[in-house]
Amino acid sequence: MQPAETIYIDEDTVGCDGGGGALGHPLVYLTLSPKGSVDCPYCGRHYVQTEAGKAAGGGHGH
Repeated sequence: MQPAETIYIDEDTVGCDGGGGALGHPLVYLTLSPKGSVDCPYCGRHYVQTEAGKAAGGGHGH
């Protein structure tokens, strides 16, 4: 089994569809934990918030 892909984002919420196509899964919206990361329950992708996203208040301009 391949290790989960890590994706760096500037937001504190992310939509994951597993990459779409035949190998994808239903679109789910995931909210990052206070530590700035979340794993997709379908495909295992690991989303990590960048330092720039944390500094910008999660990318929402706060």
